[in-house]
Amino acid sequence: MRAETDPSGGGAQPDDWFASAKKIYPMAVHGTFRKIKWAVLFVTLGIYYFLPFVRWDRGPDAPSQAVLVDLEGRRAYFFFIEIWPQEVYYLTGLLIIAAMVLFLMNAVAGRVWCGYLCPQTVWTDLFLWVERHTEGDRRERMRLEHEPWTLKKITQKISKHTLWLMIAWWTGGAWVLYFADAPTLVMDLATGQAAFAAYLWIGILTFTTYALAGHMREQVCIFLCPWPRIQAALTDEEALNVTYRYDRGEPRGSLKQNLKREAEGLPAGDCVDCHQCFHACPTGVDIRNGTQLGCIQCGLCIDACDAVMDKVGKPRGLIAYDTDDNILRRMEGKETFVRIVRPRTVIYAALIVIVGLVMAYALYTRDFEGVNVLHDRNPIYVELSDGAVRNGYTIRLLNKRPLARDFILSVEGMPEGTRIEAIGIEEEVNGKPVVAVGPDTTREIRVLVFSPADAEMPKSTPITFRITETVMGDIATGSDFFKAP
Repeated sequence: MRAETDPSGGGAQPDDWFASAKKIYPMAVHGTFRKIKWAVLFVTLGIYYFLPFVRWDRGPDAPSQAVLVDLEGRRAYFFFIEIWPQEVYYLTGLLIIAAMVLFLMNAVAGRVWCGYLCPQTVWTDLFLWVERHTEGDRRERMRLEHEPWTLKKITQKISKHTLWLMIAWWTGGAWVLYFADAPTLVMDLATGQAAFAAYLWIGILTFTTYALAGHMREQVCIFLCPWPRIQAALTDEEALNVTYRYDRGEPRGSLKQNLKREAEGLPAGDCVDCHQCFHACPTGVDIRNGTQLGCIQCGLCIDACDAVMDKVGKPRGLIAYDTDDNILRRMEGKETFVRIVRPRTVIYAALIVIVGLVMAYALYTRDFEGVNVLHDRNPIYVELSDGAVRNGYTIRLLNKRPLARDFILSVEGMPEGTRIEAIGIEEEVNGKPVVAVGPDTTREIRVLVFSPADAEMPKSTPITFRITETVMGDIATGSDFFKAP
């Protein structure tokens, strides 16, 4: 909300700094952009609410939920992808891609993310739909607000807030379903057997959804969200924004006034000053005043204006996605153009592709087994009576597959005749210990390596421990050193 200024030039008055925000009553509109917003709402909320119930077969003893963050098992699952805690770099890659996509969207069409895909916008749209169906459209809601409390008004208010709370409750409930098996958790929640944390998070998210989408609405976009400020710094003159084409709309006036001016040979704009664009805006912005911080680029004012232009027999597009440069070019009689492909957008798109390919390559080539080696510190080595030298190691084997696997342990880089012994491991293949590792787990073993008695060993010899899976032949290695006198 913009503060009034002192005509004497003294700036905003202190009383205006603390003025309460005026309540906004967005009008229902119909048109292309409203249809796009409905489609985005149904798709995004459909995915959010029902994705936890999608099943995915990962074999026996593995979670069957397609998308799951298993905190207890320290895993994250996304269909055929399984992420371990040490693979947090995938999350970093996703965040980089998300940032670049946001920057690319901004470079192409300003705050189009805010207008169509932002969760605050999507849930606010849904809450406004409920409000219209319980209390009526803009005029009915404004009138209802000032009417005395009657049984009808109480019923409408209770109906609206009940539906809001139900949506908010299911929003919180759907969120916790991503952290446990959804059907099981639903039954536990219904019977009161779920963990306290589940009820706590449902309560928190129910409250925040109800407050943000039902009551704070545009104030979140204008005052709480940092993206409008960041977007303003990232945008350029060639980004498309919802724009009032003042070259065509001014001078504005009522339809009767404009017709009279035309009859008198005076300039008259196409804007009939009906305020429908302002009434349709969910953040209370009058787009005719130019680009503003509160505009979320949702395009609803375009639909509202196009409907009015149809009624008065004027061409559509008085408000449209455009640039200020194009307006100036039209005023100078020059040809307008839209340049989406330019260095800024190419760089963003290239970064998205590069990071995506790196992540895909890492996923495709990653190992499902691993070996970590830790050399004994005290003693570093032991000289035996027969002249041999012994080094001790603690070795941890990782099995990332959901089934038990056997690994043959060998050592490379040592002279012929080297002997390897795994404490507590009796099974061997050609003198090499065979270590069994359970499904989706790790196993730590104590390993002793003996050099040949007659071998002349340097003080430090680089060696490699190799594990080879007995069925599929998968291999993993870990490096260290063999110490000698």
